[in-house]
Amino acid sequence: MSIRVVVADDQELVRSGFTMILDAQPGIEVVAEAGDGVEALEAVRRHTPDVLLLDIRMPVMDGIEAARAVCAESTCRVVMLTTFDVDSYVYDALYAGASGFLLKDVRRDDLVHAVRVVAAGDSLLAPSVTRRLVADFVRRGRTTESVSVTTSPAQRLAVLTAREEETLRLLARGLSNAEIAAAFVVSEHTVKTHVSNVLSKLALRDRVQAVICAYESGLVVAGETTDGND
Repeated sequence: MSIRVVVADDQELVRSGFTMILDAQPGIEVVAEAGDGVEALEAVRRHTPDVLLLDIRMPVMDGIEAARAVCAESTCRVVMLTTFDVDSYVYDALYAGASGFLLKDVRRDDLVHAVRVVAAGDSLLAPSVTRRLVADFVRRGRTTESVSVTTSPAQRLAVLTAREEETLRLLARGLSNAEIAAAFVVSEHTVKTHVSNVLSKLALRDRVQAVICAYESGLVVAGETTDGND
């Protein structure tokens, strides 16, 4: 079954370029294009895509508002598109429920990879810029709507087992399932189970929200990495 995608960007050249790239890939189908946030939301409602590539800055309804609506009423995964690698709107996008973001000058192969990764239920956490953005977001002490709770962040983690808490810690540091499996000396299937349990117990949508939760709870300190490159 093909991965169904909606591409939303107010710049026609960008929109058509992404569409051509994705439509040329086996197993990916662009089912609709949109030029603003309202059109994007309507396209998701009409076509029920797996992934929405959504520009942050658009007329009529901006990408943040559109992402919030899409994530609230559907299972469609949202990837935000931005022109700059440091964009204050990205912070809002993460808390709106987006599964990550891409720069508009993304390479062809990275665009295709991102769509496949997000459609599979993962998030775009590998690029170091994403981790820096999340860390900086938490340092600012901003509040969240999509990850809001009545208990303190630290109290939330009490429901996790020791292995699940360590899984969350490694997720927040940007490790992939394969890297976590190597660290635990277990199979990737086992790691996927741990990740699923973490998301379920903490009522989180995806790995992006898991990272934010890890920083907010103090489980991971902003700026910490395992590779020392950030």
